Amino acid sequence: MHIIGLTGNLGCGKSTVAAMFAERGAKIIDADAITRDLLTLDKKCIKKVAKIFPGVILNSKKINRSELAKIVFSNPRELHKLTEILYPEALKVVKSQILRYKHEPFIVLDVPLLFESGWDKITDTTIVVKARRDQQIKRAQKHLGITRSECLRRLKNQMPLKEKCDMADIIIDNSQTLAQTRKQVDAIINRLEKRIK
Repeated sequence: MHIIGLTGNLGCGKSTVAAMFAERGAKIIDADAITRDLLTLDKKCIKKVAKIFPGVILNSKKINRSELAKIVFSNPRELHKLTEILYPEALKVVKSQILRYKHEPFIVLDVPLLFESGWDKITDTTIVVKARRDQQIKRAQKHLGITRSECLRRLKNQMPLKEKCDMADIIIDNSQTLAQTRKQVDAIINRLEKRIK
């Protein structure tokens, strides 16, 4: 079992790269999906989030995720408050999923805040997906349906991409064609397969 920590900033194409690893047989653990579930299903987390962000609770005692996103992605301190609630709970889920996949050769831990959360410490290899700033903005606008100024605000509040690249073991350049990105993913898996045999 080799755990890959995969990260990147808004619009870099991290999910696209994760899907390419899945095509090569890697098991994907998606931190975003886990935290989404916690905000939908975990009463304890919902209660804590509602207490700190009272304006995001809907009448049905559900979290208004788009309202919450507006708050946390425009202020790093607010994002930190949210991750302090969600990430310890999410880490329990991640660890149980890792146990479930322990006989698999590769597990990809897909985490936007890999370095910020300290989860890079539970991985064997860290990978950052990068793209050009103009591409990030276009992709985020298209996939998230947010304005250019909202994209820029979110990007401003993320750890700089260069900093993430400096911390990573491997960098995937996702600024060219998908075929070129896939080529990089294949090369990484082939190299890691040799190392763990």
